[in-house]
Amino acid sequence: MPELSGMTLFVVIQLFMLLGLVVLVIPIFPGLVVVWLAALVYGLIAGWEPLGIVLFVIITILMIVGSLIDNLMMGAGARKSGASWLTIGVALGAGILGTLILPPFGGLIAAPLSVLLLEYRRIGDWEKAWASLRGLIAGWGLSYFVRLGIGFLLMALWWVWVWAAGT
Repeated sequence: MPELSGMTLFVVIQLFMLLGLVVLVIPIFPGLVVVWLAALVYGLIAGWEPLGIVLFVIITILMIVGSLIDNLMMGAGARKSGASWLTIGVALGAGILGTLILPPFGGLIAAPLSVLLLEYRRIGDWEKAWASLRGLIAGWGLSYFVRLGIGFLLMALWWVWVWAAGT
C-alpha cells in the first residue's frame, strides 16, 4: 500500500467486512452479503485486474452458497428430527414473510412457531413437535459456524486480491 488513500481504502473495506462477520449472529441479517458488497466496492474503486475478477467470482459464489446454507442446514436439522418436508417449506416461507412484514424479528418468530404448530397438528404430539423445533434450531446453530468460516474465507480471498493488486 504505497499511499495513504490506498491504506484508507483498505481500512474502510476491512471494517465493513468485519461488520459483516459480526452481524452473522443475527439470523436474518445478510452478513455475507455485506462482506461481498465491501469486496465489490473495493473492485469498483481499485479496479478489476484479471486476478481480481477471478477472486471476485469465487467470492460471489461462496457468498451465494453461504447465504443459502443456513436455510438448508435448518431444514436438514428439522427433517432429521422428524419434521415433514411440507412443514419445512412452510417454515421457510413463514420466515421470509415474517421478516418482510415485521422486520427484523418477524421471521425469527414465524419460522420456529410454524414448525412447532404444524408438526403438532400433523403428529398430535408436543414432544415430537418440540424435537422438530430443536432440530431446526440446532441446524441454525451449526450453520452459523459454517457461515462464519465462509466469511473468513471471503475476507482472506479479498486480502489476496489486495496484496496481488498492491493497493
